[in-house]
Amino acid sequence: MMGQSLGIKEMPEVERPRERCLSRGPGALSTTELLAILLRTGSKGRSAVTMAGEVLSRCGSLRGVSALEPKELAAVAGLGPARAAQVAAALELARRFTEEEVHLAETLSGAEEAYRFLRPRLRDLPHEVFSVIFLNQKHGVLAYRELFRGSIHASSVHPREVVKAVLKENAAAVILAHNHPSGHTSPSPDDLRLTEDLKALLGHLDVRVVDHLVIGGNGYFSFAREGLLR
Repeated sequence: MMGQSLGIKEMPEVERPRERCLSRGPGALSTTELLAILLRTGSKGRSAVTMAGEVLSRCGSLRGVSALEPKELAAVAGLGPARAAQVAAALELARRFTEEEVHLAETLSGAEEAYRFLRPRLRDLPHEVFSVIFLNQKHGVLAYRELFRGSIHASSVHPREVVKAVLKENAAAVILAHNHPSGHTSPSPDDLRLTEDLKALLGHLDVRVVDHLVIGGNGYFSFAREGLLR
């Protein structure tokens, strides 16, 4: 009948990303179509593909989507809490997959490897986070923990808490890291002072500070690479 809604098999192929994913593989789908699969259904007369396109348009990119908290994401293009939770969960799985790759590696030996590990965690956060990667004697990854949030400077990062975390993980070395929401990667005087303080304190425990990375919008600054940890 003319007024009857189209069944799945009668829908245009572009509106059936799940079926295309199964038949052709996820690599054949656009970012919009992959996001539409997560949304599952549309609303208010819009298909899931249309809604996914609106989300990407308003956020600018997947990176923009990942920068939003779930509650913020729920308001974008009328997603609502259920769809926002699905998208947030998928993005978190992607971040953990990146972490898992590094955990499976024997060592985390250089600034570039550390940056690949930290980038999905810190790059797009709207607030500052100070975190630590705990390493064993061979620089294998033991754990990753976010220790402080807010304005990161010498007075807000409590050395005692860093020491407690190092002892808990039985770490032989650490990589310090924090992000600059402004996007700039140049360390501030507070960053330099904090690094020196923690290096000296952890040195008394025979724990080496391998590096301190400042993560910005499209790159990072490595204290070790710039010769600031000698």
